[in-house]
Amino acid sequence: MVRLRERYFVIFGLFLIVAICVVSLFFLPCIDCGNATRVLIRSALNRPAGRTLDGQKLREKIEKALPPPDAAALASLSNAERRAFIKKMMKFGWDNYKTYAWGANELRPLSRTGHSASIFGNGETGATIIDALDTLYIMELSDEYEVARRWVSLNLDFSNTKGELSVFETNIRFIGGLLSAYGLTNDTMFIDKARAIADVLLPAFDTPTGIPFALVNVQRKTAENWNWASGGASILSEFGSLQLEFDYLSNVTQNRIYSEKVARVREVLESLNKPDGLYPNYLNPRTGKWGQQHVSVGALGDSFYEYLLKAWLISDKRDVQAKKMYDDAVDALEKKLLFKSEQNQLWYFAEKKGSRIEHKMDHLACFVVGMFALQSKNELDPERSSHFLELAEKLADTCHESYIRTDTRIGPESFRFTRDAEAVAINEREKYYILRPEVIEGWFYLWRITGDAKYREWCWEAAVAIETHCRTAGGYSGIRNVYSTNVSHDDVQQSFVFAETFKYLYLVFSEESVIPLDRWVFNTEAHPFPVRFSANASQVR
Repeated sequence: MVRLRERYFVIFGLFLIVAICVVSLFFLPCIDCGNATRVLIRSALNRPAGRTLDGQKLREKIEKALPPPDAAALASLSNAERRAFIKKMMKFGWDNYKTYAWGANELRPLSRTGHSASIFGNGETGATIIDALDTLYIMELSDEYEVARRWVSLNLDFSNTKGELSVFETNIRFIGGLLSAYGLTNDTMFIDKARAIADVLLPAFDTPTGIPFALVNVQRKTAENWNWASGGASILSEFGSLQLEFDYLSNVTQNRIYSEKVARVREVLESLNKPDGLYPNYLNPRTGKWGQQHVSVGALGDSFYEYLLKAWLISDKRDVQAKKMYDDAVDALEKKLLFKSEQNQLWYFAEKKGSRIEHKMDHLACFVVGMFALQSKNELDPERSSHFLELAEKLADTCHESYIRTDTRIGPESFRFTRDAEAVAINEREKYYILRPEVIEGWFYLWRITGDAKYREWCWEAAVAIETHCRTAGGYSGIRNVYSTNVSHDDVQQSFVFAETFKYLYLVFSEESVIPLDRWVFNTEAHPFPVRFSANASQVR
């Protein structure tokens, strides 16, 4: 009887322990139970890329499982709906950056981590935040803009940046983005931040000629050129694309040191002998002599020509020296490097390498469509106006062909013209797309200037193609081969997709009163600066 009673006590005790455990699951407090599964999933996605092959394959399967957008439904959207759609694209990319890479320079949308190219040095300086500022403001994404502004106010500081900064990229993205934000809002905090960054770049100008080096080491206060550049030379598109920002900064700070630096660059360039009227892409900052005779309106040359025209426009056409240098330069380019394809008479700009002509045009070079369209709108000579509008439209057709001849309907990094090829990439290393804006930029200008609806439609087709092939679950990514719809993403959401690509697309479907071209001038990162009208002009506008 005693043993039976003991057995009952043991059974009852075990039952009581089990009951207590079950009840505790429901009534005892739990720390962040609701987020437990989410945290486990996100930590898995945030593991360094390449740690496990299985993890990489899983991410790729997830991305490829995303349903493609309904092309027919998108094609039927009204212009107002298309504008709203572009705004949603902007917000989707921004929200993912904010979630996974806040404060980092860029986002890796597949890995869900931050990314920073070598051009930004070593540090988290928020390139995406600065590049997106004015676009957020223009799109009236007020909450997002205020969050971005607060980060700039509290966190943007280059004084602790290590490694080498690109003078050119820091200027067009950071100084340009901050000055544009000031121009739109009159918030002087942005001036203070821009001035601090410009001061960091000043050691680059300490050369015998005044032509700046390409890179600055913030900690050592030293500067140097890219080790791959011909003969230790500086790059035309880099040292030639500082004037808009430095002049504007001097204007708003009343400190002439910045404008004096770029005035010296202009003085040197104007005085040099130009072979066949052309500007080679390499100039030695120590000797003031041209390096390798490579001429291009694409990579290494492009924005130098753009800034000559825009220096004239932003001065309310008072900077006649800039216009003269521009006219002479583009006339020489047209004479020496403009060709037509054998097959369909497509117009294109080739590159000159020594005595050899390379029949290749970069995606970057398609910016000339917008440049020539803008020139045509402002030319005083009707004959030149008509000529450069025709040139813009012919080149726009060529850049369009580079898009529609791919399976993704997105253009490659470069395309060639031979007896067997026309407006297509030949080499595998030229078939990628990294969310570049230049083709869309050209069509934007032509839409604004001519009102021809086909340019607006081409922009929309490009937007749909980007949404179809570049959108991933974690943001937008470049693709490695535009000739295959079985896309492989490069896992980088470039900061300029916010500054340029989404902005130009949005403006195409906006009223012309939103950033009108007679009152604003875009820098080469699509950051708009106000035209500095003369006293008389400002009274009547």
